[in-house]
Amino acid sequence: MSRLNKDIDSAFHGVGTKSGLEIWCIYINQLISIPKSSFGKFHSGNAYLVLRTFLRKIESPQYDIHYWLGNDANEVDSILASDKALELDAALGCCTVQYREVQGQETEKFLSYFKPCIIPVEGKFSPKTGLVGETYQVILLRCKGDHVVRVKEVPFLRSSLNHDDVFILDTASKVFLFAGCNSSTQEKAKALEVVEYIKDNKHDGRCEVATIEDGKFSGDSDAGEFWSFFGGYAPIPKLSSSITQEQTQTTCAELFWIDTKGNLHPTGTSSLDKDMLEKNKCYMLDCYSEVFVWMGRNTSLTERKTSISSSEEFLRKEGRSTTTSLVLLTEGLENARFRSFFSKWPQTVESSLYNEGREKVAAMFKQKGYDVEELPDEEDEPLYTNCRDTLKVWRVDGDEVSLLSIPDQTKLFSGDCYIVQYKYTYNERTDHLLYIWIGSESIQKDRADAISNASAIVGSTKGESVLCHIYQGNEPSRFFPMFQSLVIFKGGLSRRYKMFLVEKENKGEEYNENKASLFRVEGTSPRNMQAIQVNLAATSLNSSYSYILQYGASAFTWIGKISSDSDHDVLDRMLYFLDTSCQPIYIREGNEPDTFWDLLGGKSEYPKEKEMRKQIEEPHLFTCSYSSVPNEIVVHDLALLFRCTQGKIHVKEIYNFVQDDLTTEDVFLLDCQSEVYVWIGLNSNIKSKQEALTLGLKFLEMDILEEGLTVRTPVYVVTEGQEPPFFTRFFEWVPEKANRHGNSFERKLASLKGKKTSTKRSSGSQWRPQSKDNASRDLQSRSVSSNGSERGVSPCSSEKLSRLSSAEDMTSSTNSTPVVKKLFSESLLVDPSDGLARQESSSKSDISKQNPHGGINSDLSSLESLTYSYKQLRVDSQEPVSNIDATRREAYLTEKEFEERFGMAKSEFYALPKWKQNKLKICLHLF
Repeated sequence: MSRLNKDIDSAFHGVGTKSGLEIWCIYINQLISIPKSSFGKFHSGNAYLVLRTFLRKIESPQYDIHYWLGNDANEVDSILASDKALELDAALGCCTVQYREVQGQETEKFLSYFKPCIIPVEGKFSPKTGLVGETYQVILLRCKGDHVVRVKEVPFLRSSLNHDDVFILDTASKVFLFAGCNSSTQEKAKALEVVEYIKDNKHDGRCEVATIEDGKFSGDSDAGEFWSFFGGYAPIPKLSSSITQEQTQTTCAELFWIDTKGNLHPTGTSSLDKDMLEKNKCYMLDCYSEVFVWMGRNTSLTERKTSISSSEEFLRKEGRSTTTSLVLLTEGLENARFRSFFSKWPQTVESSLYNEGREKVAAMFKQKGYDVEELPDEEDEPLYTNCRDTLKVWRVDGDEVSLLSIPDQTKLFSGDCYIVQYKYTYNERTDHLLYIWIGSESIQKDRADAISNASAIVGSTKGESVLCHIYQGNEPSRFFPMFQSLVIFKGGLSRRYKMFLVEKENKGEEYNENKASLFRVEGTSPRNMQAIQVNLAATSLNSSYSYILQYGASAFTWIGKISSDSDHDVLDRMLYFLDTSCQPIYIREGNEPDTFWDLLGGKSEYPKEKEMRKQIEEPHLFTCSYSSVPNEIVVHDLALLFRCTQGKIHVKEIYNFVQDDLTTEDVFLLDCQSEVYVWIGLNSNIKSKQEALTLGLKFLEMDILEEGLTVRTPVYVVTEGQEPPFFTRFFEWVPEKANRHGNSFERKLASLKGKKTSTKRSSGSQWRPQSKDNASRDLQSRSVSSNGSERGVSPCSSEKLSRLSSAEDMTSSTNSTPVVKKLFSESLLVDPSDGLARQESSSKSDISKQNPHGGINSDLSSLESLTYSYKQLRVDSQEPVSNIDATRREAYLTEKEFEERFGMAKSEFYALPKWKQNKLKICLHLF
């Protein structure tokens, strides 16, 4: 570091000490610090430097450096920005990741720093006036993006408008939002955030807001005023001006090493290995759509500057698109995307750094007068009140689901699968947790049946349960306190497990009270203690725990040298819980008698170091969608699509996420490393929690961030409006925002116009098991209580389940959206058979009645006298007809012309879900 100090700009002294952003502008070959009040304003004639600091609890801070190049910035400023980014990296100890950002092609990570958007300003920055010659003028902005919005000023012309994007017309007294008919609900909602930003920051909150629907004009004064700015209404060009770019992901990457003169030397191999990267060299990895510059730890600042300059020159000579991403990585800070191009990249766990960090924090406590021997592990969220009568446990045995008696529900077997239902009250709200517990030795078919039966139980609770899939040995900390005292035995009771034992000639180690058994004791208090049977061998011991070695009417209690005090406290209680007749013999590690080792089959080596809990990094949020088409990998709108064994999953990370990023039309995955949450929006396409669980399990298989996720990581499935506190703790959660009615756009519009939206908790969501027949079968629980008093879920006949489903349909059909101006109401209708929340139409048809399935009556004979040609009914018709229901243009077509245009009869068309109807109508310009 000392050799680099002379090369570091004085503007960087003391940077990176606080979480947040620091921004500098290149002005007359020097850095000018930008005040927070101007964050998000970037001038197209300049280059900027942005530092984002994230201070973590234990590990070293995380730094990201972005140098932003305006479209009109000169070459000198652009090169200087790149050099200053390297100087800033050196000032921070060469532990940053650097990104080149080109105006209009910024990474989503960069855009996420500025909520809701950045709006580039034409001209050059001036430290005195902010912008040379800045005057107020009417502008037209184009907005693209459903989670981060890209805003670009476009020419104030009618030809700038199109059907695919959302536009904002900012005038002196009113801000207009114009949404193309092909734009998504999420894009419209994000654009409304930009409208609110403009209203508050440019108009001091004193301007009107109007929303204009593409293709709808008559009777709307706001639409008339909007079009008057363009010289009057006229159809928008038919062809879309925005082009969706989709390119095949390059599977081959070419690696070059860069010499001190900036010359590129190909390594000459397509098989990449981490060992190829030498510490005293810099490399360029060309992946076509993205380029990485890797800088060894032993390289100098001059070598790094040369490497970056030569990489940028390479892109210019190759004529690469400005969309090509350039990421600069220092050795040891490689991201998952870079590592994925190497066939061998060992995953190292820096446990020593974690322990060192804990020791430093403990030393700080001692320095301040606290008498501590060690810093305790960070506690999880507060546990919930334990009420035995709120716990139900079912054992899965093929198609049978047996409810266990209260004494038996605290005794689980590793060869079986169980469903655990726990009802608890938190903040005066009653919630349900439904765990699928998979025994480590259970049979695969029993595991599949457990998931299926749990889905049926979720349906019986109207979808209000939070579903969780966990494996034995990977239980979350909140699981065990539900039982208070729990024993997990080896062996199993299911028919399939017993058959398995017969087939392998009973070679398994099952619990037998007449034989010696070894239990590992864990827990924090008498209300949270477990005894888990492990293999009867010395290798099962661990100095971090206490154990019970039970044999006949006697038992040894073995206390590890570095076991916790809580283990000692619960040891005696757990011994009593296992067998009241046991006469314990207490021994400490290192003082074992020969009898003890004989029972374990002799002495052997076992772990003797402190077993540390895995440090939890900050969580990552992803949007996620799944389809069953396999073997396809593409890059689309910066979203990576990963291959999985039976299909494909679209995954895109949401950076710097907040509660508002959980849009009701989407499904999200919150990756917390130790557990994963699948959040399902009420208006998403996921039809059941079982389907969402499958999505979460496939996400674990991908492990896209290479965090060491395994398929045994707990997966929670959470429904919008039913979020438990251990999920909301990852957000700055505002309960009033949860479970509002309407789609994303309607909610934003109601909030912007100051109208209240209902926040009353839903009586139940639309989640149902995948088939009624399966649900009927799965819900027939069988009681195995010794006294016959305990019963499981009441047997539910098909008729009763059908009535339940019908009642749910009636409930959903009566839900209405708050009174807001619905500009896109017809396109928001979805088929209730999909299990999704349904929105009402904003206008009633004068020519037909809407049936319960979202269509209109097939008998349209009364409309024969009201038929018109397709040419007249198009929304862009040059000779439009009047006095018709504009939301039902297709109904005025003759049967013959209808079949010619739609390729089906009217009766078939109206049997389709509403969203499919609308999609067809949009394609034919009838909507």
